Amino acid sequence: MDSCKGETPEPPELAAEILPPADLLSFSHLPVLVNEVVELIEPLPAGTFVDATLGGAGHAVAILNARPDLAMVGIDQDADAREAAARRLAQFSDRVQIVAGRFDGLAQILQDYAATSTISGLLFDLGVSSPQLDRVERGFSFRNDGPLDMRMDRSMSLTAADVVNGYDERSLSRVLRTYGDEKFASRIASTIVAARPVNSTGELAAIIVQAIPAAARRSGGHPAKRSFQAIRIEVNDELGVLERAMEAALDAVVPGGRVLVLTYHSGEDRIVKSAFRRRSTVEHPPGLPVEVERAEFSIVRPAVRRASEVEEQANPRARSARLRAIERIAA
Repeated sequence: MDSCKGETPEPPELAAEILPPADLLSFSHLPVLVNEVVELIEPLPAGTFVDATLGGAGHAVAILNARPDLAMVGIDQDADAREAAARRLAQFSDRVQIVAGRFDGLAQILQDYAATSTISGLLFDLGVSSPQLDRVERGFSFRNDGPLDMRMDRSMSLTAADVVNGYDERSLSRVLRTYGDEKFASRIASTIVAARPVNSTGELAAIIVQAIPAAARRSGGHPAKRSFQAIRIEVNDELGVLERAMEAALDAVVPGGRVLVLTYHSGEDRIVKSAFRRRSTVEHPPGLPVEVERAEFSIVRPAVRRASEVEEQANPRARSARLRAIERIAA
């Protein structure tokens, strides 16, 4: 749910002359709907593919193996993810550039790294990766006690501690309701404010559990899951970033090229669905003669692809995943 920082740093070297630290070896996770992604990129013209949320490079490896005629620009705001991806992609070093950045800086990144390339496809795998959740010091997990951080890019200033301890009750309730679909948002916000200062993720999770009625805690997974998701989205401006990135991605791809997006949250999916619908529809102002005109894009059917039951059992993260794709059909 993998920032633009003024200047885009040079990509790290991909040579793997020394073994990475153990914590980087752990930065890998099962890529979601990878077979479906590979199927969707089969018809793409040769050129450059952009993995806008590189993460552990699971999708990137599958794409590069399937399409030897594609080069790749991989973008990630997480330094640990970039370093781990560089190790994993060393075998493709002559075809890959890894860029530090957030995907709402996509237009500038492509200008810097792929200005002369044919952009034949882009992939967004949104949300937060399993390695980020598992690393206690990142502060994403409600199951382990860690600092209130939740920044995907640790050079950014806003942290979960700022949201939890600094937002007024009304603003905090808005975040929980809007980004977490949390029906007990007001109760949770009130309980958090009363308990301040909150010093760790463990404290925060316990406060949230206390705020939710006992009957509601018995189903739907961990009671703090939705609130932690909401705070993470707020800290990283994930939905705002996605809105800005969608237009840049659609503008960049060439005819025959495709934009693929994996979402895990209803707010993300609404933004993607809206952007795809807008660019695949031709509108005619009332009162004017209707001329034959083609839309810029066509939604690739089926409009939504979901993980199989087998994949869901093997990879719980896939349960909420939705994969959408759109193809440019006109310049």
